[in-house]
Amino acid sequence: MAFTLIPLPYSDDALAPAVSAETLSFHYGKHHQAYIDKTNAAIDGTELADKPLEAVIAAARGSNQGLFNNAAQSWNHGFYWHSLAADGGAPSGELASMIDASFGSLDNLKQQLKDRGAGHFASGWVWLAEKDGKLSIEETHDGDTLADSGFNPLLTIDVWEHAYYLDHQNARPAYLSAVVDGKLNWAFAAENLARGSAWTYG
Repeated sequence: MAFTLIPLPYSDDALAPAVSAETLSFHYGKHHQAYIDKTNAAIDGTELADKPLEAVIAAARGSNQGLFNNAAQSWNHGFYWHSLAADGGAPSGELASMIDASFGSLDNLKQQLKDRGAGHFASGWVWLAEKDGKLSIEETHDGDTLADSGFNPLLTIDVWEHAYYLDHQNARPAYLSAVVDGKLNWAFAAENLARGSAWTYG
């Protein structure tokens, strides 16, 4: 069964001005679609053709870099779309308590996400993740992912240039501020924390 482009959980203009409809049309409609198409082409007719995307990622890691890159980027982008929301709200309950315990406050977490994202060299991803009952900020480079790691990813921010260049040019910090301060989907993070294991694509 071929993978498909995961539906966006909001309208094309819901994230503006942090992420414009024009950026979504390219980032989602072209970049993400290309990763899906290349993953499907690579697994067609193989034993991976009927496996979930997470199994494809795990099987390709360390053995088939091309397939891994496209499968992992397919997963990362699906997770990223859900990590954003038109009105991200605020963390509450267990998630809020864990943020305070790990980072001191929500404001401290937000600042660290911005700083880590701005300081990440070249392309990659910045994650809020949970492991062994503790929260941390993790970074993956290029197309790497936490999908098959020992971490439970709660949220991610894409810091590839195509995620922000049309809206913010080369000002990655401006993009990070716009996303972190108002567009992170804290309800999605809480769902991932409660599940206790990595989100499943699809």
